[in-house]
Amino acid sequence: MISAFLVFNGQGQPRLTKFYTQLDTSIQQRLISEIFTLVSNRPAGSCNFLPLPPLLAASSTSHSSTEEQSDVPSLVTYRHYATLYFIIISTTTESPLALIDLIQVYVEALDKLFENVCELDLIFNFETLHATLSEMIIGGVVIETSLDRIVAGVRAQGTVAKRPVNEGRSTIGSGMGIGGNFAWTGRV
Repeated sequence: MISAFLVFNGQGQPRLTKFYTQLDTSIQQRLISEIFTLVSNRPAGSCNFLPLPPLLAASSTSHSSTEEQSDVPSLVTYRHYATLYFIIISTTTESPLALIDLIQVYVEALDKLFENVCELDLIFNFETLHATLSEMIIGGVVIETSLDRIVAGVRAQGTVAKRPVNEGRSTIGSGMGIGGNFAWTGRV
């Protein structure tokens, strides 16, 4: 089972945090900070799997002593793309390689939805981030991995915002407000 899905930029600012297990807010914040520190300090050629920091492992085992050991979050799986870290916290019942593939599908879905995604897309369109994730994972269980179905489901929800395109008109200031379209000249 997936316990959390996190996305950070290179400076450690969370762009998406989705927890599927009940945790206190203070523990979530400390965990986010601790996991980013662990992941960002790893060398580029390192394995993409880490043991879970003791903070979450200790908090999740205190809920029930009869709970199976395989149900306890114990693994951090991550991928680093450009300026972003995509991180999944999971139990041992999930395949680490399948989680790497899940992150890849998530990134590809975002790239299709935003047509060459960048960090600004994630900042200004967080609804699409959550909608895409909810098409893939519900309650910590992976329900869909087909890229076409995920993209179609998010588009059907109508949460994808189109970037304004410069149509070559210079109608700024006409009418009741600023006319024309705003053009994004560069990517971050």
